[in-house]
Amino acid sequence: MEKTSKEIHWADLAAENIIKNHDKDSYACASGITPSGTVHIGNFREVITTDLVVRALKDKKKNVRFIYSWDDYDVFRKVPKNMPKQEILNEYLRKPIVDTPDTFGCHSSYAEHHEKEFEESLPSVGIKVEFIHQAKKYRNCDYAEGIKIALQNRRKIMDILDKYREEPLESDWYPASIFCEKCNRDDTKITSYDNNYSVSYKCNLCNHEDSFDFRKKGIIKLVWRVDWPYRWYYEKIDFEPGGKDHSTVGGSFDTAKDIVKIYNWQAPLYVMYDFISIKGKGGKISSSKGDVITLNNVLEVYEPEIVRWLFASTRPNSEFAISFDLDVLNLYEEFDKNERIYFNKEDISKMSEDLVEKEKRMYELSCMKLPKVLPIQPTIRHLINLIQVYEFDLNKVHDYFKDAIHNEFDKSRVINRTKCVANWLEKYSPDEFKFKINSESPKINLDDNEKKAVKLLINVLESKKISDEELHNEFYNIMKESSLDIKGFFNLVYRILISKEKGPKLASFINIIGSKRVVNLLKNY
Repeated sequence: MEKTSKEIHWADLAAENIIKNHDKDSYACASGITPSGTVHIGNFREVITTDLVVRALKDKKKNVRFIYSWDDYDVFRKVPKNMPKQEILNEYLRKPIVDTPDTFGCHSSYAEHHEKEFEESLPSVGIKVEFIHQAKKYRNCDYAEGIKIALQNRRKIMDILDKYREEPLESDWYPASIFCEKCNRDDTKITSYDNNYSVSYKCNLCNHEDSFDFRKKGIIKLVWRVDWPYRWYYEKIDFEPGGKDHSTVGGSFDTAKDIVKIYNWQAPLYVMYDFISIKGKGGKISSSKGDVITLNNVLEVYEPEIVRWLFASTRPNSEFAISFDLDVLNLYEEFDKNERIYFNKEDISKMSEDLVEKEKRMYELSCMKLPKVLPIQPTIRHLINLIQVYEFDLNKVHDYFKDAIHNEFDKSRVINRTKCVANWLEKYSPDEFKFKINSESPKINLDDNEKKAVKLLINVLESKKISDEELHNEFYNIMKESSLDIKGFFNLVYRILISKEKGPKLASFINIIGSKRVVNLLKNY
């Protein structure tokens, strides 16, 4: 769907700018992270930001290579608090993350444990990427030419970095670090370079000294501020987003834009993305603190399309919080409204044409596969009631909707949404939303007016099948005849049904439970 400039989604605008920069048939987009701990939902913002731009390019009939780099040759600097066997992990500080053991005992390394956990979650939100492991690239000596160019141009690189430093780099600084071949730590110092492929170093920890050819021995690594722009050149990257921390004046993107020129290349189109927080916690999510929320945690409560929609409907440079409280209900309602707008089933009379088109584009980018017709939209509040009435028997909830399911998408929607709401009820729901239908009539004393109201309600429920609206209207007749006020009547019925003074909308609640089951609880009074 082509857009005019005034109504364009930010991902489409990025795609247009990429094409304007270099109009070609195929593009490369990149993202990546160091697997230093649990890969959390804040880290996910980078990959979904890239994915939305990839989708926009593909919608313009472009071929796109989507790269995700695991920076697993980075140094293991800090043990996150949520990792088991901390004493073992502490022994690997300053060593490559790829060589740190998985203390969970299920993968070949610490790095792989966190990589696989994240990799396996991405297909569920429709993201397919090409994973690159930087430890393999460095150890295979694939970057030897790039390392040589950086070392030969170290004075130029120092000048670029010093522009943003309060204290200049020391004259013997090099844009690379070496893992000692004896102790495998990076606390080393380059002592000489032959201006070709040979470097000498000394380890500050074990005093090991050596010289080696980095075309043959992959124990040298470019420092981050050089590594990043070099990989733009190496992979011919056209687009890559970066976090707020990389986007400050003098930050790694600022310096990378200049450093990449030593490789006769230019910086890709760049989009800054802001941090994500968890509502109620505040602040940037940090893997090192260990108290993190992953994509899988979010998918326990939100359907995959809604996870995508949370990001597609928010500009990358806007901070927002992931909610697990009552906002969940509102967000589902907003997504369903967005879906109805797309299928022209919502009142849009007060919306501008531009806003409608933007809303529709948000929905397109949120879907892994666009449904052909408006899917079924079970409301969260209705599911909250159904799930608890059926005592978390989700198959019974699915059966409740069987006549409204018209295709596989509807079936999948009901199954996924039911599961998400059940998870929310069990893990995050306030007590006011929780209830359990009494299996027998509770022992409560009723006065004459209350007993009369109960008998009148039984008569209504046994007389005929009645709609929610009709039943609600009957409540007022019952209250009038029994001389009970609104609060007194509703509290009475809730106490009998669920031993609480408040509950779901009573008329629909009774119909969901079923007249027979309700009458059995009422008739003992």
